Amino acid sequence: MVIGKPNRVTRTYTQRLVAGPLAVFPLLCPVREADWIEGWDPLLVLSESGVAEPDCVFVTQAAPHDAVWFVTRHEPDAGFVEMLKITPGLTACKLHIQLVVTPDGCDAVVTYSHTSLGPDGDAFVEGFTEDFYVKFMRDWEARLNQYLTTGTALGSQAGS
Repeated sequence: MVIGKPNRVTRTYTQRLVAGPLAVFPLLCPVREADWIEGWDPLLVLSESGVAEPDCVFVTQAAPHDAVWFVTRHEPDAGFVEMLKITPGLTACKLHIQLVVTPDGCDAVVTYSHTSLGPDGDAFVEGFTEDFYVKFMRDWEARLNQYLTTGTALGSQAGS
């Protein structure tokens, strides 16, 4: 048995979204993300309802092995979702998203916490810098706002 201190990085970013939680929350789903993220295509989604729900499991392509996601909390009325993402040989990740009503729509407070599962995970954790995370979150924010405003995915327009 190996017991050690975790090599972990946690980052939080607040996205400013142009729609309220009732419009945004359903999009925080492995199936509905395909509506607003060009190229999003989970390999497998296991869900009683066909969309995100408590205990929904989905698989996405990742290296060195595909990632398995598990929805641990799904609370539409509270605007809160929590998922675990395990990428064997890389990281165990916890994702929290809390939607907060604002005068112009809502804020999405997005927190990723990655724990290394070995040498490749150590490199991932080291590279999960604040600068990297802000760029990742701004891209996600732009994609959501594009979809919420136009109903189309960013980059799916002709000439994009």
